[in-house]
Amino acid sequence: MTSIHTFEPEVGATLPPPAIDPISRTTLALFAGASGDHNPIHVDLDVARGAGLDDVFAHGMLSMAYLGRLLTDAVPQDAIRSYRVRFAAITPVHGRPTCTGTVTAIDDVDGERRATVELAVALDDGTVTLLGDAVLAID
Repeated sequence: MTSIHTFEPEVGATLPPPAIDPISRTTLALFAGASGDHNPIHVDLDVARGAGLDDVFAHGMLSMAYLGRLLTDAVPQDAIRSYRVRFAAITPVHGRPTCTGTVTAIDDVDGERRATVELAVALDDGTVTLLGDAVLAID
């Protein structure tokens, strides 16, 4: 399988993280349109403040999409056997998410080598916003 980045599938290997700009209001508006998630708490400051927040925050699925890019930068999309996450905290507007993926196991399943990857998204202050894992078919 061809990868965009050099990814050496061995236990302890890390997937190269994608470059992600800080979350802007424009990013949130564009993602709302692209995803169909028009919940106003993500784009309307008055709604966010009415809910007791200081500002709007990113859609959880936006961070999940960034993790998806981490995976598809490492392997083709059809090599993803499973992908799951748990939302742990919100990503505030202007937050800068960093995606990480670390290989925790390599197994042979029905003649196919597979890597289990531990996933996370964290902000510059160390707040972890998403945790998850994926199983990838590897050469």
